[in-house]
Amino acid sequence: MAQSSSPISGVAERYAGSLFELASQANSVAKVEADLNGFEALLAGSADLTRLINSPVFSSEDQAKAIAAIADKAGITGLTGNFLRVVAKNRRLFAVPGMIKAFRQIAAEARGEAAAEVTSAHELTSAQEAELKAALKSVAGKDVAISVTVDPSLLGGLVVKMGSRQIDTSLKTKLNSLKLALKEVG
Repeated sequence: MAQSSSPISGVAERYAGSLFELASQANSVAKVEADLNGFEALLAGSADLTRLINSPVFSSEDQAKAIAAIADKAGITGLTGNFLRVVAKNRRLFAVPGMIKAFRQIAAEARGEAAAEVTSAHELTSAQEAELKAALKSVAGKDVAISVTVDPSLLGGLVVKMGSRQIDTSLKTKLNSLKLALKEVG
């Protein structure tokens, strides 16, 4: 995995690497990945939780108590629950989204897969996901684990990020390109 110069991604990669080592020793990589996905869904669905992890106003004790309560309520226990508590005590909650992303990449590489982030204008059906995985497999030469997010502002199409490549077939980008071309002509 390429190392980034961003301090947040450096922290995220170190924590994710440590979590992956612990999870692989305990034979619980799949469970940790599922728990992290669950926490990410909680994060995406709650502005208050996002504020909690990003705000420096909350003390590490307050963040640790809140994360412990949220993890218990969500059923995030064991290694992942302990990991989130340690991250909160160390005041690194701001990097949790990066840690989740880095963990996914490390786990995918360990399984011999490539990781891809897909942004779609609408929810993909399982048939569309399977077709997309097959197309990406032909490009990458190995199985591809995809993480799909929905962004209605794309209007249509997909944005696929795999490694250092980005393929943007969104209608929004095509319309913006057309708009720019028309401005240059007129």
